[in-house]
Amino acid sequence: MKKLKTNYLGLELSSPLIMSSSGLSKTVNNIKLAEENGVGAVVLKSLFEEQIIFESNKTISQSIDYPEAVDYIKNYSRHNSLNEYLELIKQAKKAVKIPIIASINCATEVEWESFTKEIEKAGADALELNINISPFETALTSAQVEEKYYSIITQVKQNTNLKFAVKIGNNFTNLPNFIQQMSFRGVNAFVLFNKFFEPVIDINKLQLTPSTAMSNESDIRHSLRWVAIIKGLLPDTEISASTGIHSADTAIQQLLAGANTVQLCSVLYKKGINEISTINDNIIKWMDKNSFASVNDFRGKLSYANIKDKQSYERFQFIKHFSSIE
Repeated sequence: MKKLKTNYLGLELSSPLIMSSSGLSKTVNNIKLAEENGVGAVVLKSLFEEQIIFESNKTISQSIDYPEAVDYIKNYSRHNSLNEYLELIKQAKKAVKIPIIASINCATEVEWESFTKEIEKAGADALELNINISPFETALTSAQVEEKYYSIITQVKQNTNLKFAVKIGNNFTNLPNFIQQMSFRGVNAFVLFNKFFEPVIDINKLQLTPSTAMSNESDIRHSLRWVAIIKGLLPDTEISASTGIHSADTAIQQLLAGANTVQLCSVLYKKGINEISTINDNIIKWMDKNSFASVNDFRGKLSYANIKDKQSYERFQFIKHFSSIE
């Protein structure tokens, strides 16, 4: 698959398709199957500090009569979870030749440094920081939220030689500036965007219920515009497009917008990991049809910088669209 070769986080990938961080990427067997089907790289299921805290607190609540055991339980839970994750990295590196990208999500600023150091020692090829600082305080300004990201990035940069990407949401005041500022601080790539938990209200039970965790093809609209704009304004920025990529068609759209790689998740749950091979084959067929010899021949061809009607990406309202409908 020489046609599909690309680079991401300093790594040479045989395909721009990446199996994203999820429950599918927490077993070596699935990682091997993804490699067999031509995936370019795998992002391991995130190591969530919040989950570690939750599990330890659940155990602690069952041992309330033994307060002297609290610290032991907390430390045991942390080390047990971390060691399991490090073992996954080591086993995956032994089993496959494709790059293995670790992923971490920390609830406190303390663990980013220690987790990163241990992950590098275990042999991961790169790192994805799954950062989500939710602004639930009215006194917290957008600038202060961004500063928290900068602090985490600086901390990680100082404590690892691994190249790393930052996976974020799209709810920032000025996303191009924010990404530029993170690049200045050493971020090597960006994953656009994270898919967050979204509750819905059950009007019969009068309670909150979770919406589906799966994406669909229409969800590509959440990232496509921003991939194109960021690539157009900051051409040296590496981008991995995420959410809504369910076919060769949607993968090609993101590559045309300027993405270096695209991440697959929901489609693999729905159709199986073998779907990676189908998407790769269909991208190649499209490339042959359009006489593209490599992904670089068409990447960014329709980014913000390369189209005449830039308002197509700038426009946020439907006024012009609906005024033309009779």
